[in-house]
Amino acid sequence: MMEAKLLTQHYDKPQYKTLKGYLELDGYQMLKKALKMRPQEIIDEVKASGLRGRGGAGFPTGVKWGFLPNNGEPRYLLCNADEGEPGTFKDRLMMERAPHQLIEGMIISAFAVQSAKSYIYVRGEYNQSYDTLEKAIREAYEAGYLGKNILGSGFDHDLDIYRGAGAYICGEETGMISSLEGLKGQPKLKPPFPAIQGYLRKPTIVNNVETLAAVIPILRDGAAGYRKYGTEKSAGTKLFSVSGDVVKPGTYEVPLGYPLMDLINKECGGLRPGRRLKAVIPGGSSAPVLTAAECERATMDYENLAELKSMLGSGAVIVIDDSKCMVDLLHVILHFYHHESCGQCTPCREGTGWLEKISKGIIYGTAKLQDLDLLERVAENMKGRTICALSDAAALPTISFVQKFRDEFEYFIREGRSKVRGKIYAQMHH
Repeated sequence: MMEAKLLTQHYDKPQYKTLKGYLELDGYQMLKKALKMRPQEIIDEVKASGLRGRGGAGFPTGVKWGFLPNNGEPRYLLCNADEGEPGTFKDRLMMERAPHQLIEGMIISAFAVQSAKSYIYVRGEYNQSYDTLEKAIREAYEAGYLGKNILGSGFDHDLDIYRGAGAYICGEETGMISSLEGLKGQPKLKPPFPAIQGYLRKPTIVNNVETLAAVIPILRDGAAGYRKYGTEKSAGTKLFSVSGDVVKPGTYEVPLGYPLMDLINKECGGLRPGRRLKAVIPGGSSAPVLTAAECERATMDYENLAELKSMLGSGAVIVIDDSKCMVDLLHVILHFYHHESCGQCTPCREGTGWLEKISKGIIYGTAKLQDLDLLERVAENMKGRTICALSDAAALPTISFVQKFRDEFEYFIREGRSKVRGKIYAQMHH
């Protein structure tokens, strides 16, 4: 398989995060090229490349850019760097190792959609990302890559960075827009979509860090060059943040369509010695879990994971070996989503609470076997009934955990202890 480091090839070089080091490694060359093109040409190239949003939804980037209305109103470009999904940390690496790559990608994208103002919305806990980006933005202004008449092209663009307060729901694009506007970070009903009515009710494009940076290799190699990687419907490379029970957790860039087991064994050094693979959550904690047998035929692209009734999501791969208790893991996930529900929609506000309460009952030894059916029924009734996807994010893993590892849940209820760990949780948690 050919080398597939389109974004991360220089990430091991410390100088890459400074403007000087970035320029030495051909930084900002694609911005120079872009400013000589017509904006529509860039949009067409991105469309032809097949780039899909790397934040979770996987919507085609060039198509999204094409939705902006030509009504003469100001347009905004927002970079979603909130990254709040448990297991997801790939964008942090880019912000900390290659901040100018993101900035260059954003200026090119802003030029393509003719936006004079953009924001990076950074997760509140990401102190280092914020500091590194802030410094890089200052360097870019001083060197004339940002501000008025960029590189003599006549294009003006200002870029600001904004720090969120660390709420998961602010990673949802309309929740993020509310937060940027100074309001409570709650998602809004769509339509209208942000491309039509977004930040300050103006046309707005929201893309995540990896998506915006991917515009650089697309301009460098052309759409056809970018399409050499990945599959027909999932083009290019993708960054995966791998955590859990592997020898070398971390962020890895591989072509889309890469076999999941190769990612675990070849890139991450395999499982810890003596352990067997039990399950993998392939796309962040909101994605349905895969069994070890399903992992054998999984490839890391949108289509294959959908066929396996899971999803690529944000590319957060959580590897689970045979020492882990699935009941315990689901409880941790449900505690998170209940805590992070914004409370606007009843199925989510009440549903996440019920799911957590039932899973807690299993752990504390107060649940009955029929509670497993209740758990599934509540989760089924939460799906697709809310403004945003947080409700689904709690429901989907619940259903998959209970269906695929039902024996562990039943054992826990019958015996009052974990089939895997053997400990009596009611005592342990007190």
